Formats: sequence, structure tokens, C-alpha cells
Amino acid sequence: MPENEAEPWEYSLSIPNDPRAVTICRRTLRLILTMHGLIRLADTAELLATELVANAVLHTKGPAVLRVRWSAGVLRIGAWDADPEPPEPPEELASLVDAEDGRGLALVKACADVWGWQPLARLGNRGKYVWCELRVA
Repeated sequence: MPENEAEPWEYSLSIPNDPRAVTICRRTLRLILTMHGLIRLADTAELLATELVANAVLHTKGPAVLRVRWSAGVLRIGAWDADPEPPEPPEELASLVDAEDGRGLALVKACADVWGWQPLARLGNRGKYVWCELRVA
């Protein structure tokens, strides 16, 4: 285990409502995980962050925030957006094989150890925080 893996840390990246922000978040997340010696989580974490941030950017009108937190062997990835409406419950991934869209949260549900959402206020704006966790065995 890298020596800094045991220490908790957290990063937040504020992003505009711009589809290019998804790529920036994905690349930033990979760099964060690499610098903290957690590259083994990068592929799955990138997929999860991409889906969460894409939902925040594509389905809302305001800014968003990617939040990444490491604590006690758990990586939590979350996206805040300004829309207070809850996300649509994901269907089972197997039922979406031929779907053109709508697979985002189904992928999150399938790949993460746990996921959820909560209403949230940030800087006086109401919104929601959708998150997922990856545990290191």
C-alpha cells in the first residue's frame, strides 16, 4: 500500500455546463488517482465519474461540481448539480443493451459497490448530489 493511501483526502472541481467538462473531469480524476498511488482504480473510477458528470452537464442547465474523496479504503465519487429533481432510478443494465441512451446510472449501479443521491444546497443554490463508492479489498 502506498504510504499516502491511508491518509484521507478530498478534491472538488467546479465545472461549467459544457460537455467538454466531462473529459476534463475524467483526465483530472486519473491524475489525482495516479498521484495518490491508486491507479488500479482509475479505469472504473473514470467510467463512474464520466457518467455522473455527463448526467449533471447534459440534464441540467447550471454549473456542476465533481467531488472525489478517499477515506479508509473507500473512494467516493460524486457530482453536484443545480437541479433538485432526483435522478431517474436506473434499470438493470442487461435490459438496456440496445438502448441509445439512459445507461448512465445503470452502469454506475453495476460497477460501483454502492451509489445514491441526496438533495443538497451549495452556495445558496438548491440541487442534488449523486455519488458512488469503490471499496479497495
